[in-house]
Amino acid sequence: MNKTNTNRRYTSLALLVFSFILVLTACNSGGNSAAKDTSSSAVNASRTNDSQVKDSDDGTQSPSDYPNAHLLADVSWVAEHLNDSAVVIIDARSKGYEEGHIPGAVSLSSGQLNDPDNEIAGFILPEDKYTEVVQNAGVNQDSTIVVYDDGNALSATRVFYTLEYYGLQDQVKVLNGGYAAWLTEGQDIDIDPATPEKGNFVAKANENLVSTKVQVEQAIGTADVVFLDTRSAEEYEGTDLRENQRGGHLPGAVHKEWTTAVAENEEGLEKFLSYEQLKQQFEAIGVVEDKTVIPYCQTNVRGSHSYFSLRLLGYSDIRPYEGSWAEWGNSADTDIEI
Repeated sequence: MNKTNTNRRYTSLALLVFSFILVLTACNSGGNSAAKDTSSSAVNASRTNDSQVKDSDDGTQSPSDYPNAHLLADVSWVAEHLNDSAVVIIDARSKGYEEGHIPGAVSLSSGQLNDPDNEIAGFILPEDKYTEVVQNAGVNQDSTIVVYDDGNALSATRVFYTLEYYGLQDQVKVLNGGYAAWLTEGQDIDIDPATPEKGNFVAKANENLVSTKVQVEQAIGTADVVFLDTRSAEEYEGTDLRENQRGGHLPGAVHKEWTTAVAENEEGLEKFLSYEQLKQQFEAIGVVEDKTVIPYCQTNVRGSHSYFSLRLLGYSDIRPYEGSWAEWGNSADTDIEI
């Protein structure tokens, strides 16, 4: 073999080795990148899963853990949006507003949304009157609303339900822990009443979010409907009449008092239980997602609290009985179970 051929052979061999090194380097680089991406995805997935199942020691859970997490606000979220013109804060307490409230909050208790002209106690205002009251609170059609009360969310969730019923579904949040949580975290308060500009909100009832007496009568004994009695055990059993003509419960109704959805944490704040705990409570009594759930109480205040709990869990067909026992227990033609 001559010298020229030998050089050519060495040159070809060198090029082949160099090309092999380049390919190997590229593969290793790509493989490492893919491994890093996979590892990163696994970490993120692990964190996401942890956040969905991790409960605090007191059984309460952060808003991010619920299927409908956007419905529950914490103090930090409210503090960050105090100066957001698109956010309206409603103080739903019946007293205490003048002594101190979240800055910018408008006073609107759940009692102000009751219709004094309706023969059924505690029944919601009609569309036109409800529109006027809520417009005066500064609510616009595209507003995001945060509602709070002293802490257990009983009044806040009643306001929440009425706002959703009248067209603002998925635009309303409840402050977890209420005003007590705000104070505990050392946030500023105000004593001057808010003076909001009149909003452009117009109430339009969503009939898929309510049950009438006639609809309740038609649903009795229906397999795909579950009645949820959210009152005390004594009211459910008929031993506490609460000035009604008759006591007892709707035929076939299951019982879960509204108070069981919240618990005190180590700071004494009443907050909603974790997703897993709430879900287990409801499913244990047959309140499952594939059924129409009709919560009720005396005047659908406690029923609204359970409506909110079910909304947090992602239930899609919840139709509170607005007339509740104030109507059913005082009608001579209704069936009652004891």
